[in-house]
Amino acid sequence: MSGEGAEHPQEHPHRVAVLVRDGVLPMELGLIHQLFGNARSPRGTRLYELTTCALTPGMIRTDADFPVYAEHGPEAVAAADTVIVPASHEQDESLRPGELPPALARTLGSATGAGARIASICTGAFALAAAGLLDGRRATTHWLSTDLFARTFPGVTVDPDVLYVDEGAVLTSAGEAAGIDLCLHMIRRDHGAAVAAEVARRTVVPPHREGGQAQYIRRPVAEPRLTSTSRAREWAQERLEEPLTLAGMAEQESMSVRTFSRRFREETGLTPMQWLTQRRVDRARELLEETDRTVDRIAAEAGFGTGASLRQHFQAGLGVSPGAYRMTFRGTRG
Repeated sequence: MSGEGAEHPQEHPHRVAVLVRDGVLPMELGLIHQLFGNARSPRGTRLYELTTCALTPGMIRTDADFPVYAEHGPEAVAAADTVIVPASHEQDESLRPGELPPALARTLGSATGAGARIASICTGAFALAAAGLLDGRRATTHWLSTDLFARTFPGVTVDPDVLYVDEGAVLTSAGEAAGIDLCLHMIRRDHGAAVAAEVARRTVVPPHREGGQAQYIRRPVAEPRLTSTSRAREWAQERLEEPLTLAGMAEQESMSVRTFSRRFREETGLTPMQWLTQRRVDRARELLEETDRTVDRIAAEAGFGTGASLRQHFQAGLGVSPGAYRMTFRGTRG
């Protein structure tokens, strides 16, 4: 992680190269710049430096009725800390193992050779797989393309249901909206939950959807004639420190527990208790980053009750202890 701790300011912003190809989706290109461009340190300095580049600088066709201009070439990829490959519906699904265009293969090779982190959005995963970057790894792509992806790249373990997959040096996401979740995840991984939450607030998007959440939710927005569970979520979010129950949440919507649980999963892709645990972990992360409170006190304020319970959920969800997390993002002793 390259988080900017209170005592360890970065020498330069993290360099992100966005590699666009003919057929790029303008929405994907825009969301990358919007999210990383809004990431700021507590002192207000930019945390990322973004560069849009192409294999050959110049006008790049999009899947809309206008082009984009990429001033920079492959040299920007070789100099980047992170390389993001948006989708190209003109090219991606025709790619096969070992048949990547030579210029693209060289460019992606220069990134891996320099130790850059590489991420794809939507069917951009086809380019990463054709370059061999996903061999032996888990990956995902847009749910409409996962069957073709799995047949084309049998050496990749394809997860068709999730929003994104983080394999460390290589990350993949599902469709355009899941690209937002992936970008926020990378910002959170680099600089912590508080910075990512502020980016989400500025952009007016949900601050955190776990990568394992379902990418295809049958009814993501409640239909007008159906009662939403948003009131219960808001009620619970304001009372995370309390011993909340499924029955108590269902009562806020005047639903039976069974109906509430079904409706909740249809709207969020999670069970109520999974959602509640995620919100409590988010709250604990913010308190670890922003305060000097003890782990036991943070556990109580986040609703975990005990430090042991908080440690268990942190280890299960993040793979680190609360103390290690605090040291990473604050440069202080946990």
